[in-house]
Amino acid sequence: MTGRTFRKVTTLVLIGATIAVAAVVGARAYAQAPGGMHGSIMKRMISAALDEALDQAAVTAQQRTAIYASRDRAFAAVEANRPDRMAQRDQVLALFEGDQLDAGQLQAVHAQMEQRHQAISAAVTQAVIEIHDTLTPSQRQTVANYARTFAPRGMH
Repeated sequence: MTGRTFRKVTTLVLIGATIAVAAVVGARAYAQAPGGMHGSIMKRMISAALDEALDQAAVTAQQRTAIYASRDRAFAAVEANRPDRMAQRDQVLALFEGDQLDAGQLQAVHAQMEQRHQAISAAVTQAVIEIHDTLTPSQRQTVANYARTFAPRGMH
């Protein structure tokens, strides 16, 4: 393959990737608008499932308070790291519209997205660890059994 052919193929692949990223970001923006109804519905669903699991595990008021604090920190991290998907889309499209598409700039946008995902993942991991440490072994078993059988309505 000649250098010129390689550059053409690379350019086509990057254009396709940029269009795909823009489409995914746009679709996710629609589904997960910041501060929108979707986020509050998910919080309510997670909280309701957690409450049901904790009820089955017969946790104490003190345990419930500690677990809610862990849950709330995880929710806050999700909210703080929720990207402005429209701004991301516009950023990717601005790069795409330029005379030359700089792979480094596109990778920087992807790195930002990955940093946000990692921050959320770390917060959720920490919450799971804290909840684990708050529960007794038998309570953890009860919660695990609940999680094995729980699925939102229509997802069975």
